[in-house]
Amino acid sequence: MVQITSNYKKILDKIPSHVKLVAISKNKTVDEVLQLYNAGQQIFGESKAQELQPKYEKLPKDIIWHMVGHLQRNKVKYIAPFVDMIESVDSLKLLKEIDKEATKNNRVIKCLLQMHIAEEETKFGLSMEEISEILDSHDFKQMENVSVMGLMGMATFTENEDQVRKEFKNLKSTFDKLKDKYFKSNDAFSEISMGMSNDYLIGIEEGSTMVRIGTALFGGR
Repeated sequence: MVQITSNYKKILDKIPSHVKLVAISKNKTVDEVLQLYNAGQQIFGESKAQELQPKYEKLPKDIIWHMVGHLQRNKVKYIAPFVDMIESVDSLKLLKEIDKEATKNNRVIKCLLQMHIAEEETKFGLSMEEISEILDSHDFKQMENVSVMGLMGMATFTENEDQVRKEFKNLKSTFDKLKDKYFKSNDAFSEISMGMSNDYLIGIEEGSTMVRIGTALFGGR
């Protein structure tokens, strides 16, 4: 258990102060999450609503929870009362559902649009054209209970650092174009979530404001 705290300190030393660390706690116990929380970590990410909800109930209420995995629309209602940010919005239908459930809970839920940047087919995510379609849509313009804060992306899982860097550059470039076209006067659109345990330093070099780290903190599953 001591390992988690020392891993945490090592990673914090490598991350600039303007970059947020999201500790990915999927498949980890409440005790493991508490150890990291007691060391000072406040933002935690989960990839399944059915795992996130019970953890929220058992853990301190000042933890900031992010949903980072593929989210089915019928699961939004379980996390809408408390989730701070949903990083994995990959369709207009999902965004509409989040807006609906946020309205019911009298909240505004922060969201990131997940862009498909990897060469792997298995990753979820939107193309630049699909993101533009969402932002141009009448439905999006009517939403009052979601705040689109930026983009999230996952690079290809590969040893090839040049490929990872190219994919992250693509995400940053798309962010800049969207910022210029849709969010020029909106300071809230400011987050680029890219970089995980194996590639977060490259992500930071390419402009990430948020890294999602699990294995490097908690160890392997």
